[in-house]
Amino acid sequence: MRQTAMIKSLVRWSATLGITGASFLGWGIVENLIAVALPQEEIIKKLQEVPVFTLMDDQGSPLVASGEGEAKFAGVYINKQDATQFVDRLKTENPELAQKVQIVPLPLSEVYKLSEADQTKENALNFAYIPDKQAVDTAKTIISETEQEPYQGGVPLFVATGKENNEFIFFEQNSEQVVPFFFDKAQLDNMVAKVKEQQPELAQDLKVGVVLLENVIQTLETSEDEMLENIVLVPSVESIKAVQTLQEQAAPGGEAAPAPAPAPTAPAE
Repeated sequence: MRQTAMIKSLVRWSATLGITGASFLGWGIVENLIAVALPQEEIIKKLQEVPVFTLMDDQGSPLVASGEGEAKFAGVYINKQDATQFVDRLKTENPELAQKVQIVPLPLSEVYKLSEADQTKENALNFAYIPDKQAVDTAKTIISETEQEPYQGGVPLFVATGKENNEFIFFEQNSEQVVPFFFDKAQLDNMVAKVKEQQPELAQDLKVGVVLLENVIQTLETSEDEMLENIVLVPSVESIKAVQTLQEQAAPGGEAAPAPAPAPTAPAE
């Protein structure tokens, strides 16, 4: 019942997926940012569009691992498949515990709020983001072909930038200018392909850049650059489908659990 209630509380994630059909607009300045915090409610609003997957026991408590000293960590998976593989290994290593573990989707905003609330507590629970393995491999390849610093961990995001100045690119979504950060590079590739069809003279100046989710969140917390209001995080289609599947499994009789908004659709090819 607890898992069903949590799934029913998920926010809608359909809005950001529409970016894939966007049209090219212009350049965005991303350098020389001044350290002034963005309102927390604005950060939460951006993060609530992204589903992540956590492991919880039958009491609804997160599965916790011990680190150095008395540090406690809970895994936050970007890809449900990685969470499933962990549970499969647990079935062999600790079958009794595995029977109590369930994979629960949450908006990234909920993890962020829990993390912020725990910062002032002694022996606070830390959340360890576990990136999608394929996204990491893709990011390493892109980084190796550029002058970026080597990948040293973190959740990679893919963003369109200018070839010469490395500035972020604005696109249009519902008559608004946005800077989309994709968890799945294939979705960014689809968007760039549409730009090439619509404005090929501009598309030739585009390239793919890699940034880390952790750095984006930190920048949202410490920058007053107005461009940050245009940032949109775009979850992968696979993560959206995984949430839908968990909704169906949690609903009585195997029917889809009620959602607070219509289910998102995959971007047009």
